[in-house]
Amino acid sequence: MKKVLFIDTVHPVLWEELEKDGFHCVEAYGLSKEEIQDIASNVYGLVIRSRFKIDHTFLDAFNDLKFIARAGSGMENIDEDYAKSKGISCLNAAEGNRQAVAEHAVGMLLSLFNKLNIADSEVRKALWKREENRGVEIEGKTIGIIGYGNNGKAFAKVLQGFNCQVLAYDKYLNNFDDDYCTPSNMDTIFEKADILSLHIPLTKETHYLVNTLFLNQFKKNIYLINTSRGQCVHTSELLDAMQDGKVLGACLDVLEYEKTSFENLENSENFKRLTQSEKVILSPHIAGWTVESKFKLASVLLNKIRQLH
Repeated sequence: MKKVLFIDTVHPVLWEELEKDGFHCVEAYGLSKEEIQDIASNVYGLVIRSRFKIDHTFLDAFNDLKFIARAGSGMENIDEDYAKSKGISCLNAAEGNRQAVAEHAVGMLLSLFNKLNIADSEVRKALWKREENRGVEIEGKTIGIIGYGNNGKAFAKVLQGFNCQVLAYDKYLNNFDDDYCTPSNMDTIFEKADILSLHIPLTKETHYLVNTLFLNQFKKNIYLINTSRGQCVHTSELLDAMQDGKVLGACLDVLEYEKTSFENLENSENFKRLTQSEKVILSPHIAGWTVESKFKLASVLLNKIRQLH
């Protein structure tokens, strides 16, 4: 029987269906990277999220590995090129949580625009401030989307009911004209966008993409949404832009500091500035983390694994 090692937990449907297909599923949730390497012999497949990096040394421990299935979209924790050179298929499940990410992005934007977090906190303290909490509307705004893959397109689709203009730019995608956006270039987005939303992977090219130089190219003062990867945004330069008024507010589901413990974050000046700002909406990397997406992610991976065999 072909052995599939589950390094991270996913919806049980993946385990159950793979077993029905004749695979032998093995739990490795509590094992370290080194301990997994010690039992790598004759492992046919890996199921992971993002517990650790899958690098040369790790991959070299396997002699029969045929696939790595990532229950999510980003693949930056896998050395894909090296894996493919060894004949290993790298699978992700971006289709599984695209609706969750899209709805979360809209939810964060609505909360920021309508000052819902502030208003809720004040009412709980018996403060009834109406004029101070006057909101703004999405309608009539121009939203620039960078990255028009699964998540970018789903976000554009969800925005259709808001009567706003959606401009989308994707350096690596051609001919994506559809009913949800107007294909664009960065010059047009710099000129027209009121809101910018990132839907891009973390690569050398996108690391700290959003910095002072980038933000200063926008003609208008903008709002930023980041549901992609924290290190796509230079946090301290974003905070400076917010202080200067270039960025009017930010919705951040992901942070540059995600791999840092919260005990250490408490001593970070930039993290304090983020948490103390009323212009910022924060969530702990849960945009794609819904009850429905947990099942969808596993189902997408199951179908892709079946297509390999």
